[in-house]
Amino acid sequence: MRALLGSALIAILATSAQAQEAGLAKPNLILQQIVEGLPAEAKQAVRVLTATFKPGDKTVYHTHRFPVTVYVLEGTFTLDLKDRPPLTVRAGEAMVEPPNVAMTGYNPSATEPTRVVIFYVSSPDAPFLDPLHH
Repeated sequence: MRALLGSALIAILATSAQAQEAGLAKPNLILQQIVEGLPAEAKQAVRVLTATFKPGDKTVYHTHRFPVTVYVLEGTFTLDLKDRPPLTVRAGEAMVEPPNVAMTGYNPSATEPTRVVIFYVSSPDAPFLDPLHH
């Protein structure tokens, strides 16, 4: 049995190497992070959004009920989190916005736009954000 598993593993690795040589696309890991606060219901909603920030644009002051991942396509995105240092990500980078933390995100550039892809998993009826007054 052990020899059979070993042979299977070698075949999988060889097939994987051949696939890469044949010019097949290979995913590139941008971010891996352990998170807390994902929904526990039997069903969840997966949402993918895009946003464009003109120079100086910012979000409303808000919280999220669940972790939100932001991937920057173009420009720079800065996130100011209450009682934490700001986070800045650039094109090709990603960050996870924590749940239940007050924040605002913005484009710090005076000349260049910022484009982002936003991905999150939530309860099916949960809003994307909860606006706050500060």
